[in-house]
Amino acid sequence: MNKPIVLSALAAAAVGGYLWLSQDSAGTADAAEVIMPQLSVLAAEGEPVFQGTCAACHGADLNGTNEGPPLLHAFYKPGHHGDFSIVNAVQNGSRQHHWQFGDMPAQANIADEQLASLISYIREIQRANGFQ
Repeated sequence: MNKPIVLSALAAAAVGGYLWLSQDSAGTADAAEVIMPQLSVLAAEGEPVFQGTCAACHGADLNGTNEGPPLLHAFYKPGHHGDFSIVNAVQNGSRQHHWQFGDMPAQANIADEQLASLISYIREIQRANGFQ
């Protein structure tokens, strides 16, 4: 086997591995720079739902805590985790898959009638911070 090709492949794999392992912070909003937009009426109704239940893990500013991941991250853009993913996570919980926080339990205290306003709240803050 050609030594330069093998060394190049190993170097590329090492760089790729580093980038993959460091992706948990890539695409995350800086906590000091989180933009809190003027909320629509629907999103404003979702704010107390988020703050009362979700903020303990996902952060009051959606930027995560030691208990849960940031929702201001490329993983949670609508094109990667759509609105149904939020509904599903709230109603059924979610297996750990992007982060090392453990599984998310279902949130039985969030009523089905509150889901549209909760999603609107999350999405409006995401959009204001460039996660569309």
